[in-house]
Amino acid sequence: MDSAAARGGYRGVPHTADLRVEAWAPTREECLAQAVRGVVSSFLDPAGAVGVRRWDVVVRAERDEDVLVALLDEVVYRLDTGGEVPVDVELSPVDGGVRGVLRMADAGALPVTGAAPKAVTLHGLVMTGGPDGWTCSVTLDV
Repeated sequence: MDSAAARGGYRGVPHTADLRVEAWAPTREECLAQAVRGVVSSFLDPAGAVGVRRWDVVVRAERDEDVLVALLDEVVYRLDTGGEVPVDVELSPVDGGVRGVLRMADAGALPVTGAAPKAVTLHGLVMTGGPDGWTCSVTLDV
């Protein structure tokens, strides 16, 4: 793995009528955070955005894939109910999941770049870790 990949990142992947995000990072928590950043960047431009509210969240699930789904479900829920998105994501491990401190910005104040996600799907869901770091792939309905 080259040094840029070792630091972590994300990318959108073309997918018919849906949004697919792949993310990678050295740790599970950073991989999850990259997935959140990838989802937000798929429909808004968060460059230069400043979080105006703090959102503390704890997500627990039996499998790492389910932690990913639950975390992204929370992001979609906050977008739907509060019109806000995370622009800064800090995650730390807790027993059976992650604890997050997310800085939220008003979605309406950010430039729109695509269709907003409506739900996380289980189709093609992957979250794996190994000696070279963590990767995940997730599909969302838009």
